[in-house]
Amino acid sequence: MATIYPVILCGGSGTRLWPVSRKSYPKQFCPLFAGGSLFQRTLERLAGQGYAEPILLTHQDFRFVVAEQLSDAGFQATRILLEPAGRNTAPAICLAALEVAAADPEGVLLVLPSDHLLADSAAFHAAVTAAAAAAEAGHLVTFGVTPDRPETGFGYIELAAAPEAGAQPFRGFVEKPDAARAAEMLASGRYLWNSGMFVFSAAAILAAFDAHAPEIRAACARARGEGREDLCFFRPEPEAYLDNPDISIDYAIMERSQGMVVPLDGGWNDLGSWRTVWSESAPDGDGVATTGPALAIGCRDTLLRAEHPDQRLVGIGLDRIVAVATGDAVLVADMDRAQEAREAVALLKAEGAPQATEFPRCYRPWGWYERLAHGPRFQVKQIMVKPGGILSLQSHHHRAEHWVVVAGTARVTVGEEVRLLSENESAYIPLGAVHRLENPGKLDLHLIEVQSGAYLGEDDITRYEDVYSRS
Repeated sequence: MATIYPVILCGGSGTRLWPVSRKSYPKQFCPLFAGGSLFQRTLERLAGQGYAEPILLTHQDFRFVVAEQLSDAGFQATRILLEPAGRNTAPAICLAALEVAAADPEGVLLVLPSDHLLADSAAFHAAVTAAAAAAEAGHLVTFGVTPDRPETGFGYIELAAAPEAGAQPFRGFVEKPDAARAAEMLASGRYLWNSGMFVFSAAAILAAFDAHAPEIRAACARARGEGREDLCFFRPEPEAYLDNPDISIDYAIMERSQGMVVPLDGGWNDLGSWRTVWSESAPDGDGVATTGPALAIGCRDTLLRAEHPDQRLVGIGLDRIVAVATGDAVLVADMDRAQEAREAVALLKAEGAPQATEFPRCYRPWGWYERLAHGPRFQVKQIMVKPGGILSLQSHHHRAEHWVVVAGTARVTVGEEVRLLSENESAYIPLGAVHRLENPGKLDLHLIEVQSGAYLGEDDITRYEDVYSRS
């Protein structure tokens, strides 16, 4: 039996779950439910099943988030491939197939998005087994989820007859339908939801690229051949990778091939809107689901979600409403229109609002920082540095900084001077001074940073040394 190589796609920057999911920290890395992030749940789904270590594809901006969440979940990866920019699923899968083919020409890829839920792991693994058998016979296989409602937010797969156990041919893909068409398809019993999960051998999918999208195969081969190692990551050559078209595997390959589908009844949910998050949040007898410091009074079929521990979200007399509050943004929407959050993000981006894409808390390989206050010529941040974390040796052209240690121990370099600071001690970094902050201790380091100057943007930084190889 061929080895199965999980390929996890974790580079997306979805906006449908705004304001919790944003470009700087998208939903696959967010703890939407207890038990870790969706990405970590995807990893756990593969544990103990005899699969090879996963291959991960992500955007270069998420590389340290992926590595940290991978480690926190107790996993290792064969490769973490960094896309310089998203080019949709076809180029990502082609790049992964080239990786597998180089190590194991008979290897089978199990391609999984990192932001889906699957309640029934046993059903999922049974479906993978059936799909892998078909893949070893040379077929390109996808998974179709048995629908339980006339959903307009998913694409569908049309079958020639009613679904049966194991792999079977399908007629084609159907775009997201309107409500009437979705009801007709559900009643017919010949349609499955398109899950976006696939199984095929490296040889078969690369042959399909040669036949239907040779330009993608060529661009990915050049990007891989001219790429470079970077710490525990691999960077494809950027210009070559960006020569790829922006196209999904469905359009590039599956719709042009005689593929197979395996029906899946595994409690699948792609969490594509706040309505689907509400359905997975254990609503009570009145259909009300609350998360965080939220209180519902006389509400029905409503989701109330408060993300910040210092806020209180109260809903009174709400019916089919989604209300989601973070520290810097609030979404209130009709349950049936919650997918339009992406339109709100587009409008906020047009206004230049940072809430469209960024969180007040920004994650870095050494820890995180969070903006607490700002005004003309000043900004106040809280900074957390993990044990062993080291910020780059750097300087600023337009600002001075003052650090006050709140908890833990800091090693501070300013020019030629190196000092250890403990709780309630401080350091001043003059404008233009070369400096560095480290946590040499075994506990998290927390400090308050006060910046002052004419320009306080994050791009006012010159790095001289960096253990994380950031330019």
